[in-house]
Amino acid sequence: MALKISKRGSVAPFIVMDVMRAANEREAQGGDVIHLEVGQPSTSAPRGVLEATQKALMSDKVGYTEALGIPALRERIAQYYKEYYDVSLDARRVVVTTGSSTGFLLAFLSAFEQGDKVGLTAPGYPAYRNILKALGFEAIEIPVGPDTHFQPTPQMLDELGVELDGLIVASPGNPTGSMLSREDLQGLCRYCDAKGIRFISDEIYHGITYDHRADTAIEFSEDVILINSFSKYFSMTGWRLGWMVVPDNMVRAIECLAQNLFISAPTLSQFGGVAAFDCREELDANVAHYARNREMLLNELPLAGFDKLAPSDGAFYIYADVAHLTNDAQEFCKTILAKTGVATTPGVDFDCARGNHFMRFSYAGSFEHMVEAAKRLKVFLK
Repeated sequence: MALKISKRGSVAPFIVMDVMRAANEREAQGGDVIHLEVGQPSTSAPRGVLEATQKALMSDKVGYTEALGIPALRERIAQYYKEYYDVSLDARRVVVTTGSSTGFLLAFLSAFEQGDKVGLTAPGYPAYRNILKALGFEAIEIPVGPDTHFQPTPQMLDELGVELDGLIVASPGNPTGSMLSREDLQGLCRYCDAKGIRFISDEIYHGITYDHRADTAIEFSEDVILINSFSKYFSMTGWRLGWMVVPDNMVRAIECLAQNLFISAPTLSQFGGVAAFDCREELDANVAHYARNREMLLNELPLAGFDKLAPSDGAFYIYADVAHLTNDAQEFCKTILAKTGVATTPGVDFDCARGNHFMRFSYAGSFEHMVEAAKRLKVFLK
């Protein structure tokens, strides 16, 4: 008799990982690939992080830590909020996590009950929707577009016709790179406080912005949950390290969940995380590199035929409307990979209803690869 399999495993795949696998298979067969599909820095962890972890590896037993993280890292994160945002933060409210993914899991489990409704934008990061579904919460998609800078508004929430228990907002966002203005972020926080909606602010792309610094939601509400990560700005994806800032009354619940589900974030990575905040010069040089890639692609992609682009205020993505080129972005991206070797991500990953008319380009790679990718795309679409 076949044993049952939980329906929790029936969530949609993260399609960008399927694209990456197809690109890797092409490389394994001798084909060349320019990777514009995966959203991760092409740079290694900062030198100071590598030195700190090497030292720790030789002098520390690298055992378990407290579930909330080593005190030195929690205190350094709190100090960073003062340095970067001019916000005073009690280190007690900082929770160190195994990447931002663990932060979302802990946030959802501690904030919501079975069947609660949580709003999220479409397009948006697909793991929000899939984690919520796996946990038994209801993901309420909020279609956004260029008229609202690809971000939600209080008016949109009023017009949903659904009483939300939570709202997830990313600024800068994935896949668009769009950002909320300071006034709009404050307005959303105040709206959620007034309506009793738990506001979860995804801030993992903070630090990677081009015209102005991103604002943190903690400036506008004590009840928000912030999620951040060392993966993007700090260039430490494989180190699996992130953090949360949570209200005082949630700290113990999150600690108990973390103790039972994860024990602690990787210890060696935590030692590296302490050092990462002193590597700002090297990290800002990475952002300058992304800015150069961004400027080049924003100039060249329209010349290739990708002339309907979302505002790329931050992160390292460009989200393109390709409805004039295809009604099946997934097949379109497969064809581009097969014909040109340029790997891109179809919009269906980020927007179930409208994603077949969109695709995402990640410009975290080398400038030379960006130039070559633009050149090949021009030839392909000619």
